Amino acid sequence: MGLDFGAQQPARHVPRIESPSVSSYKFEQRRLIHRGREFHFVSYDAQIANERRGDLAMPPMWYLMNEGKRRPVMEQVPGMPIEDLDRALLAWVELEIYSAAGPRRAV
Repeated sequence: MGLDFGAQQPARHVPRIESPSVSSYKFEQRRLIHRGREFHFVSYDAQIANERRGDLAMPPMWYLMNEGKRRPVMEQVPGMPIEDLDRALLAWVELEIYSAAGPRRAV
């Protein structure tokens, strides 16, 4: 008795799951070298407020990644030319990392 591999299996209905909470946001990354050091920036989607944890709502933002932690840098502006983005990120590095006054915010 042989198996009939040509037999058609009945089509199974696979439910399509759509959730309005799923974001189509695409992360971006920039690795920039300034004063001989590499700085890694990553964009993250907006964050909704969470009163229980004391988290404020945040727009889509650029963050500096350092030792597994992220530090907010600036709001992400859709469609910003790469040259302008790089200039803005490096201006932040110059002010926050290299300025004589040191960081304006505690890390």
